[in-house]
Amino acid sequence: VGRRPRGMALSVDKKTLFVAEGDDNRIDVVDLAKRQIVGQLPSGADPEFFVVHPDGKRLFVANENDNQVSVVDIAGAKIIGTVDVGVEPEGMAVSADGRTVACTSETTSMVHLIDATTLELIDNLLVDTRPRAAAFSVDGKQLWVSSEIRGTVTVFDTATRAQTGKIEFEVPGIRREGVQAVGIEMSRDGAAAYVALGPANRIAEVDTKTFTVRRLYLVGQRPWHVALSDDQKQLISANGNSGDISFIDLENQEVVKSLPVGRGPWGVVIGP
Repeated sequence: VGRRPRGMALSVDKKTLFVAEGDDNRIDVVDLAKRQIVGQLPSGADPEFFVVHPDGKRLFVANENDNQVSVVDIAGAKIIGTVDVGVEPEGMAVSADGRTVACTSETTSMVHLIDATTLELIDNLLVDTRPRAAAFSVDGKQLWVSSEIRGTVTVFDTATRAQTGKIEFEVPGIRREGVQAVGIEMSRDGAAAYVALGPANRIAEVDTKTFTVRRLYLVGQRPWHVALSDDQKQLISANGNSGDISFIDLENQEVVKSLPVGRGPWGVVIGP
């Protein structure tokens, strides 16, 4: 692939993998059956993270250096729109109904809400310092945003856009500044959220109703992002500093193994 690969996502039919190449200003298109790059898409400058719209036709890409979100037409391989957001956009999420796209801006400490049809900026919501990731709840009623520096997750009501909760994390033996919330993954049943805690080397399992931490999983060094298997029985974390991925058995609530991969793993996607 290209230089400094960052965000990854599967197509709606799960036959194609899209990979953002941060230093090459493009998104590579990988045919999973052939295991080959079969095309390239424009992305705007420095693509960091992106989401595939539920209609399967568009990508919404965070352009970190240009402080904007680019909208890419997949079939036409062209940028069809841009939206100005805050400084250093990174995290991206799209609601299940496809109406709303969320983008976090690290330096501005905001999450921006975008109308996916009109590409209008709906609102800017303040969050804690350096927001990294965003995730909509399965029912679309909540938006979760992680803040790396403060080590928190802020929860918003998507209808009122009011803050309805804030989750803080305590890890025994780790100072507060060493607990940095980054990647978020929601379970399909909506009952749990999994949050990577960076240099604390933990993944937190959070009850989405009570906003309490059920348990912590010790994984490799500095997990960035996590992904659930299709059967929801396994969680995999990409551990940037230890160069491996950890496999968590959620039924037995234990980390079963770590597998060495390339240098500095950042994201993880699980195919069919």
